[in-house]
Amino acid sequence: MRVIGGSERGRRLRAPRGQRTRPTADRMRVTLFDILGPSVGGARVLDLFAGTGAVGIEALSRGAARAVFVERDRDALRVLRANLAALRLGREEARVVAGDALALLPTLAASEAPFDLVFLDPPYAGGWATRALVALPGSRLLRPGARVVVQHSVHAPLPVPAGLAAAREPRRFGDTALTFLEAEG
Repeated sequence: MRVIGGSERGRRLRAPRGQRTRPTADRMRVTLFDILGPSVGGARVLDLFAGTGAVGIEALSRGAARAVFVERDRDALRVLRANLAALRLGREEARVVAGDALALLPTLAASEAPFDLVFLDPPYAGGWATRALVALPGSRLLRPGARVVVQHSVHAPLPVPAGLAAAREPRRFGDTALTFLEAEG
């Protein structure tokens, strides 16, 4: 796994061993950032269920002003911190928050909001994506017009809760999809 574009292009990223963390594939990140285009420059990014941090790191490499990474798995947190250290991304650019993503939304709203881009890549089982989407609009985390991108199984359609609107058709990658939403307001 590597950084695809921007100032850190070509730099390798570590991933934890095993199947508990599922890093966003290079091909999917290329498509994601091609779609987001120049809107990433200067953006404040929230990478919920961050895993290795590949998406938030990609955003920073492409000019995002700040990224906040939320992850609860200890092995993934260790790798995420190592990836940020290897790229010399400090506290000004990146913050790692350890814990349950949904439980931390109020804390993040008070200390870090608003965000221009939120990326969700929760575990596919357990309805995490739906619960996160329902919680986001009322959380005060989103700037009006903020983009929310959800990586999820194509077999689990997502609701579009009040406060969010579909921004474009989902993009499929085999059994995985990227759904693009936008904060109303």
